[in-house]
Amino acid sequence: MSAQASQPRVAVLGAGSWGTALAALASAQADTLLWARRAQVADAINQAHANPGYLEGVVLPSALQATTDLAQAIDHVCTPSRPDGLIILGVPVAGLADTCHELAGLLAARPECAAHVVWTCKGFQPESGQLPHEIAQNAFAALPGVGLGVLSGPSFAREVAQGLPVALTIATQSAATAQATIAALHGTLARIYSSHDLIGVEVGGALKNIMAIACGVSDGLGLGTNARAALITRGLAEIQRLGLAMGGQAETFSGLTGLGDLVLTATGPLSRNRQVGLAIGQGKTLEQALHGGVTAEGVRCAQAALALGRRYEVELPITEAVCRILFEGLAPQQAVSGLLAREAKSEAPN
Repeated sequence: MSAQASQPRVAVLGAGSWGTALAALASAQADTLLWARRAQVADAINQAHANPGYLEGVVLPSALQATTDLAQAIDHVCTPSRPDGLIILGVPVAGLADTCHELAGLLAARPECAAHVVWTCKGFQPESGQLPHEIAQNAFAALPGVGLGVLSGPSFAREVAQGLPVALTIATQSAATAQATIAALHGTLARIYSSHDLIGVEVGGALKNIMAIACGVSDGLGLGTNARAALITRGLAEIQRLGLAMGGQAETFSGLTGLGDLVLTATGPLSRNRQVGLAIGQGKTLEQALHGGVTAEGVRCAQAALALGRRYEVELPITEAVCRILFEGLAPQQAVSGLLAREAKSEAPN
């Protein structure tokens, strides 16, 4: 068997910054095809080894190929000799349901295909409060042979695309899906850990964006590093409270997808959520902070997170303060004063 025939096969759906970065990472050791909606994006990747609209200045691996034909991308991972390829969904939560339903239809037409489907989006479905794994499970309910999982962790797309080291977690109930993800991504550039805790991983990934907005607001107000450290620490406690109430495991929140992702997103200069908070703390409106099409998942999912806190009777004071700043016009300094004025209590959970 040739080396290429023995390589894992990967299709990445979505040629935004994170989808492109993961495709670049996978192409180092897997036969990888990236699906893009727009022909000009696919052409730039194939001909110039670049995706300037999302990763300006980054040179992509020459081994990475792109297509605009979704069926071709699925056929790439569903060959007769390798019917168990890996499909990575590089789409936001808002597009996850439609993508999963379309993909389920394509896989149903290929009964020999036993692909593994892994998503990377972080957040809640705004209307229902569903986590991404609940959305995916609904879409693939009629295809029990398809392995499902979430890939998450502290990661900026630009750094991954540049070949800088990263550690991520694949959370899945399927050992085969974990192994397929590790085979495609784990190596000299990335370390991939495995977990069974989809709830904990996804709650951590969603709420850390909200906490990053809060930290950005604090930094924009010039409140200092003491305040930022307090927000990160109490933000982690808030994430863990909700995660445990929803069925997550405590140890998840001290790992890559909890503390690790929170620290990166709350402090890193490439964090879009932190940048939105920073702009608001400096006096800009939400509309001004999002000018130019900036996507900040913390803005999209903050109200859903607060609603989940109320449903599970969990206090989320930082999340509530962020929601009031973003959607009710509360002045950031007033929100800080309100947080400081809360009743004193033991730091240890009850």
